[in-house]
Amino acid sequence: MHKYAASCAHIRDNPRFGALVRKRNRFAFFLTAVIVIAYFSFIAVLAFSPAWLGMPLLAGMKTSLGVPLGLAIIVLTVVLTAVYVTRANREFDAESAEIRRQAMK
Repeated sequence: MHKYAASCAHIRDNPRFGALVRKRNRFAFFLTAVIVIAYFSFIAVLAFSPAWLGMPLLAGMKTSLGVPLGLAIIVLTVVLTAVYVTRANREFDAESAEIRRQAMK
């Protein structure tokens, strides 16, 4: 068996690897659920109550409530991406490197 294949098998069999995968997947699913709920909520409000999104922000303003809400969803997407990348760089990558290092012994 090739050394690379053996190390991959060691990694797959490592309980820390399984725990890392589960933790990363739970975190990614949570962030995905947040953004999907935000997007679908915006679309649902747009579909079922467009007049509410069309209300002006302040009396006499041309900008409607829908504009800052739409921008907030875009900002939320960027923030959640930054949260994931930060956690991945600090926690997930470090643990992955340690698991790989152990498998190469």
